[in-house]
Order: sequence, then structure tokens, then C-alpha cells
Amino acid sequence: MTESDTIVQIKGLSKSFPGVKALINVDLDLKHGEIHGLMGENGAGKSTLIKVLTGLYNKDEGQIFFDGKPLELNSPEDAPKFGVSTVYQEINLIPALSVAENIYIGREPKRLGCIDWRAITTRAKTAIKKLDLDIDVTLPVSSYSVAIQQLVAITRALDISAKVLILDEPTSSLDTAEVEQLFSVMRKLRQEGMAILFITHFINQAYEITDRITVLRNGELVGQFQTEELPRIELIAKMLGRDVTEFEGENEGEDSGEPGGEKEVFYQVRGMERKGSISAFDLDIRKGEVLGLAGLLGSGRTEIARLLFGIDRPQKGITRLNGSEVVITSPRKAIGYFFGLCPEDRKTEGIISDLTVRENIILAIQARDGIFKTIPRKKQEEIVDKYIKALDIKTPGSEQIMNNLSGGNQQKVIIARWLASNPEFLILDEPTRGVDVGAKAEIEKLIASLSREEGMAILFISSELEEVIRCSDRVAVLRDRKKLTELTGEQIEDSTIMHIIASEDVG
Repeated sequence: MTESDTIVQIKGLSKSFPGVKALINVDLDLKHGEIHGLMGENGAGKSTLIKVLTGLYNKDEGQIFFDGKPLELNSPEDAPKFGVSTVYQEINLIPALSVAENIYIGREPKRLGCIDWRAITTRAKTAIKKLDLDIDVTLPVSSYSVAIQQLVAITRALDISAKVLILDEPTSSLDTAEVEQLFSVMRKLRQEGMAILFITHFINQAYEITDRITVLRNGELVGQFQTEELPRIELIAKMLGRDVTEFEGENEGEDSGEPGGEKEVFYQVRGMERKGSISAFDLDIRKGEVLGLAGLLGSGRTEIARLLFGIDRPQKGITRLNGSEVVITSPRKAIGYFFGLCPEDRKTEGIISDLTVRENIILAIQARDGIFKTIPRKKQEEIVDKYIKALDIKTPGSEQIMNNLSGGNQQKVIIARWLASNPEFLILDEPTRGVDVGAKAEIEKLIASLSREEGMAILFISSELEEVIRCSDRVAVLRDRKKLTELTGEQIEDSTIMHIIASEDVG
């Protein structure tokens, strides 16, 4: 490819929000006839870059060129006019409308002032066939699989004469066969000269389909690389902000051996899987032990937590609790078995911001006991005061509104909620994200105390590899929605974990 092949060129792009520098002097170029991967962990700036490139956000600094000419987008409606189309992770189709109606919604051909339904159907058939799809375009789009819906969304994007196609995590809900179907379409479009920007967190998929990869970290450009010239371990190191020379001399994909441990298995999972979420996995949860989940963004960590807590239902698998087979079909059942979950998204899935600290803390107990067994106010205050003191929650009092607390103290309130319910198994999904250093240290100390001194079983998830290593007795390593292996004792090292994630022949 030459410089003349470039269709989109981004120079020195910066974008800030109050208190956050989302993009800092980022460069990127996208060429005709290539699939260009955009990768990075949470907070890397991928979403912000896409939103600037599609006109949703205005840039603060920098330039965007399209076919060599400056590109100024004032709204998302401007992007398609220049030939830039986006298919988002959450498919923006209308389920009740037909495939044809979804493709031409807002652009319906008309005849004598009325919508020409025959023309819509005819054009839709022609458009769909360009992607080698053979489906009935008159049926509701909801009657087709997620993979087909993705292709319908791509068809709509291409029908507006797109020259650049942005695919934002398009494979996140697809199984292996559906991913290959999508990749087949992407390869066809590449051959036809389409420029495709492919945002993904799946390592294997990036190496299978992309020509080049751009890596962002903390809003900054790490680099732009030819995929075939970038070793996997180097890609992972760049995404995590590590120096690959730290791991030279280690054996990639080395057999880590069988996980050890003398503690009794409390919760046993065998062959649990959910299509488009996580491949079949086994786990043993032991009392008095912290089991860490290590992996990059999208590796399946949160998906496992949601299955274990009954938020999502598996298609397959057997679970045993204290040796007896159980089926946990809802969070309420999980709570009934004395499970607790501190979710990854504290704001939307954890706290109820308009309720008080007291009301937030007693939620889990009340949910387990039922609405007809109310907890006396005096008892509530005793419970809440106990955990405010035990966790050193900084609040003027138990009647303080949750929204007025700092992020670290909100996180402590969520932990207090579950501790008050006397859980036997506690799932902590990113419990230290967005909290200050002091609060992080206190939470890590609490995790150690709960497992070692009180015998609680804990599943610990963190994007910070060092934190997983510090806190865990065993570590399950994940990649691309698969559990690869487990490590224990001296095997739990960052170099070992990174090489397992990077290895092509593990899992």
C-alpha cells in the first residue's frame, strides 16, 4: 500500500471531557482495501475516537482528512454523506420491521408521493445478495440470528455508497460459525476496495482478519503495526503498558500443571457455557480461597460472573453446591444460596444513587428475606453502623444520599451490602476500579481478611494483572471467551499469564 491508498488520515486528534483527557494527540491512517484493527483496554480511547470520526463528538484539536481533503463533521448525519458508515456493537435495527424496511428506513423510495414498497423489496434483495446472503427480506429482522442482523446492518451501511465501514465490536455476541460468516463478508468487501476499521478485543480474531493494528492506551497512541510483523506477546504488552523485554526467555504456552489446593470445594461448575458469551468451562470455588480471573478486555471474566450469579442462564453445564446439584436461574436464587455480587459497573448495576447509605446496604438482606419480612428500623441501623465502622466508609451518617459519596466509598457501600447478608461466596468484579490508592489498598486488605480469616469463597476479577496476582490463591487465565488453564502457587506470575494469553496453541 502507498500513501495514495489512504482514504482517512487522522493527525494530532485530541478530545477532553471534564476531568478526563480521552484522546491525546492521536494519529491514525486507514487505507483502501484493508481491514485495520483498533485495539486497547478499557479507557484506551477507542469509543471516543469512533465518535469523533462519525460526528457524534466535536474534536478539540487535530485534523481529519478524507480522500486528502479536510473533513469537518458537525453531526452523525454528516458522516454517511461523506461515505463513512458505522455498525455498532448494539445493533440499531427495529425488530418488528422487515429486513427490507430496516435497510431503507428513512430513505424509502417513493412513487407518486407514496412509499414504493415493491421497489423497497426489490432493492433490498439486490443489496443483500451483494453480501452472498439468501434470506427473505420481507420477514421481520427479529426472526433472524444476531449474525444475520449484523449483516443486515452492514447492508444498510453499504447501501449509502460507503467507502469506509466502521465495525464496532461486531463479533461480541457471535459464535464461531457466525464470526466466520461475518469475516467472509469482510474479506469480500476488502477485495472490492472497502476500507474497514475493525474495533475488537479478541486477540485471535485480530490476527485472523486484520492487515494492520493500531493500539491505544489511556487515550494515547501506542503505535500502528503490520499485523503479521507484531508478535502476540508484544501486542498484549503494548495494550497493558508493559515492556516485552521483561518476559524474554520465558516459555510461551508452557504447561502450567494441575491447580493445587487442600481446601474443600464449595461450588463446582462443569461444562458451563452460553452461546456468544463464554465457551464451556470448569471451575472449582473453594472456601477460604480467592480465585482470580485474569484476561484482557472481552476475555469472558464478567460473563462467568454473570452466569455464576444467575443473571444470565447457561445453555449447558452442571453446578454443584456442597456436593449437591443445584440450578441457579436468577440472582434471587443466588442470594438465597448466600451468594453476593459486586458488579463491574457500580453506577448502573450496583448503587441506587437516590437512596440513602442505609437503604443501599440492607438491600441484599431484604431481597433474600422477601418483601413481607421487613427489617425493623433499629436493626437496620445496627447493621449499617457496624459496616460503616468496619469498612471505614466516609459518610456524615447512614442517611446520607449515595450520590453524595465518593467513588471509593460507594464501592465500600456495595461491599458492605453483601457482607451484611453473611455470604458464603462473594463475586467481586473490578471492586477497585475508579477508586483512589488508599481505598484500593483497604479493599485488597479486606479481601485477604474475608478469605483467610473468615473462610469466605471469593471470585476476584480485575483488569490490573498485578492486582489479580497480589490477591489470588489460584488464577484462571482467560482469552477470547475461553478458559485456557489455571495457575497456583509459584506459577502465578505476570510473565506466565501474559505468555499463556499470547500463546496460539493453548485452549
